[in-house]
Amino acid sequence: MSNKQTINTNKAPAAIGTYSQAVKVGTTVYLSGQIPLNPETMEVVADSFEASAVQVFENLKAVAEASGGTLQDIVKLNIFLTDLSNFAALNEIMARYFKEPYPARAAIGVAELPKGVAVEMDAVMELVEL
Repeated sequence: MSNKQTINTNKAPAAIGTYSQAVKVGTTVYLSGQIPLNPETMEVVADSFEASAVQVFENLKAVAEASGGTLQDIVKLNIFLTDLSNFAALNEIMARYFKEPYPARAAIGVAELPKGVAVEMDAVMELVEL
């Protein structure tokens, strides 16, 4: 694909594997999974579920902005939780970052996530062509 562009920002955690923070193709941006890593220290933020979720949204926000958009441009959000009892808290935190129309979303319970974190999110963003 000649129009495939990788996105990288130091305002989000550096990729810790063979992937890009995001890939833009045309007006669509595919944001890689973000876990609650502090981009400055690359340490996991695990003080509480809320602190972890906030860090993940901040990381997604940084990558979205580096891609030329905002969280409001996300059309599909996938959320992976190791404990589905955090679902209500997640909805409350998500409401701080998104307004209607909300993105399509999946919240999936999983047994384990990288670095033992409680939450990971990835997204698809559609940028408005000017």
